[in-house]
Amino acid sequence: MQIVRREHRKPFITADGSSIRELAGIPSGNATNQSLAEAIVPPGSETIAHLHRRAEEIYLFTGGTGRMRLGDEERSVRAGDCVVIPPGVAHKVWAGASEPLVILCCCAPAYAHEDTLLLGD
Repeated sequence: MQIVRREHRKPFITADGSSIRELAGIPSGNATNQSLAEAIVPPGSETIAHLHRRAEEIYLFTGGTGRMRLGDEERSVRAGDCVVIPPGVAHKVWAGASEPLVILCCCAPAYAHEDTLLLGD
């Protein structure tokens, strides 16, 4: 059994501009078919609109408030909300002005930079 501590994972910046700490996935060597990461979008900032060609994503918002665009729909999000993002659907998030937007992101298959297509706005 491998136990991963969040604070022991070094964050990196993904193609969409968010700071990620991978907890499970291919680079970590503890999962091959899916990945789990914590994303942090700083207060008042946003990710780049993007899609994943193959991966289905699940976002569980665990901290902060903000907005999310999924396809043509845009809604407010806050801690406790969960959104499923189908493969090939454009998405983007904005953090509120006062605190970071924190998201647990699950991807299946596992997140890969080459699966991400940046779209801009």
